[in-house]
Amino acid sequence: MNTEELVAKYISTSEQVLNELQTNQNPENLSPENVKEIIEYARAYLRDAKYYQHKEMFDVGLTSVAYCEGLLDALRLLGLVKFEWPKTAISRTEKEEK
Repeated sequence: MNTEELVAKYISTSEQVLNELQTNQNPENLSPENVKEIIEYARAYLRDAKYYQHKEMFDVGLTSVAYCEGLLDALRLLGLVKFEWPKTAISRTEKEEK
């Protein structure tokens, strides 16, 4: 899979997750506003990825969408949001092979 295809696939799955995720109860030292702020950072990285995809700067687009995914994964691993990556996402094994 080339960089252009990876960017398109990651943008699609990140967009789906951002549209469907649900926030959980937050720890006392982390406000709901803090979680929303991090989600907005993820949305901004996704917008950047789409912009660079449109400009055919796929390496920068891939980096941007990877940041988006990283923030989403961190929120999920901390138990602050609930979502599952769409089944069309590239598996971790496929990612490692690239």
